[in-house]
Order: sequence, then structure tokens, then C-alpha cells
Amino acid sequence: MRIALLGYGKMGQIIERIAVERGHEIVLRKKSRDSFDGLSNADVAIDFSVPDAAVGNISACLENAIPVISGTTGWLDNFHKMAELCENKNGAFLYGSNFSLGVNLFFNLNEYLAKMMSKFPEYKVRMEEIHHTKKLDAPSGTAISLARDIIDNSDYSSWALDNAKPDEILIDAKRLEDVPGTHTVLYDSEVDRIEITHIAHSREGFAFGAVIAAEWIVGKTGVFSMKDVLAL
Repeated sequence: MRIALLGYGKMGQIIERIAVERGHEIVLRKKSRDSFDGLSNADVAIDFSVPDAAVGNISACLENAIPVISGTTGWLDNFHKMAELCENKNGAFLYGSNFSLGVNLFFNLNEYLAKMMSKFPEYKVRMEEIHHTKKLDAPSGTAISLARDIIDNSDYSSWALDNAKPDEILIDAKRLEDVPGTHTVLYDSEVDRIEITHIAHSREGFAFGAVIAAEWIVGKTGVFSMKDVLAL
């Protein structure tokens, strides 16, 4: 399989190593100001770039009938435009706020817990996420996904970084050196606390999941998520 890497920072380089180990070929390594030369030679593209570049990268793929996997966060105000473009072009597009197998299992656990806790209003939910200092967006896309799943299964209406209202989920976003990603969901009452946490030890899990998703999407059409890839 021939892969175009849109974004060639630390994640892109780890994805390249894993992809090559799995027998794939990298036909484009695009940094922010590079052209898309070589994109047409790809069977699939993987976008791990920056928020300002994501829409352009995804659009270029869909316009050229290249299935695209995106793990870039911080651009989701335009997600529906990309989904619509995918449908109009009869293309293939998969967005994941996190490609780690463990995190996607954590998503399901969080959703199940939210449904259960919705019956007990004495517990108030809040979240904490910790990432490395080079992460540009806050809160993380993973934290937003977790919050949205709670909102869909409870009486909470939104999330907030500061000064959360009673119907908002407070997300405490911290940036520390060399933290790949830690996410905690906490339910507090006057008498006790329930919490679930996912701790990433490295970026390897994210990269491996992205390659698995790229292998899965080739030959398909539609807008997908990691739930489709993992049949969750």
C-alpha cells in the first residue's frame, strides 16, 4: 500500500516507521509548506498535521479520490464541510480524535458509565486532560469526544474550560513536558468519587492505530470513525 503522510512531525515519523515495518511504501512526506506532489500516487493518505492545515489536506485528498485518515484535532468546526465534501465526491474519510486501541475502548467505557451515572444526579462530572507542551489545541480532541459522549447520555448541555455552569462539564487542560496523553473522567459526590483514567505511555499506540485505519479504509466509501474500524 502506498501512503501519503500529510504532516511529518514526530507522529508522522512514527507512522512512517510502523507503516514500513508492515510492508507499506511512503510516497509523500508533506510538511506545512510543501506541495502535494506525489499525492496522486498514493492509495491512502494519513493527516497528522496542524489545525490550520487539516481542512486543506483533507480537501485535497477528497478532490483527488484519495481515501484520507485524519488525526489532527482543533479544526472540527469544519468537520461537517469535510463530511459533505466526502459524500459529494463519493470518497472515503475517517476522522479520529485518538487512534489508540486503548482510548477507543475507553470511549466505550466512558459512554457506558455516563449512561449509568445519569440516574444519580448527586454525582457531578468533571474531566482532566494532560498533554505535552507542544500540543496546540486545548482541550484535546480526545477530551472533547469524551465530553460529547457524556453530554449525549446525560443532562449536561456543554463543556467549558473555565467557570463551568451547573449544566456544563469542566475540563481542566494541562500542558506538561513529555506527556503523550492522559485523560481522566471523575464523578464526585459528597461521600465518594468514581474515576476512570487512560494513560498513554508513548505515541506508538496512536500511530499503529492510524496505520490500521489506513489499511481498513482502502476500497471503501463513506465517512467513518474508529468504531467502524474496530467494530465497536
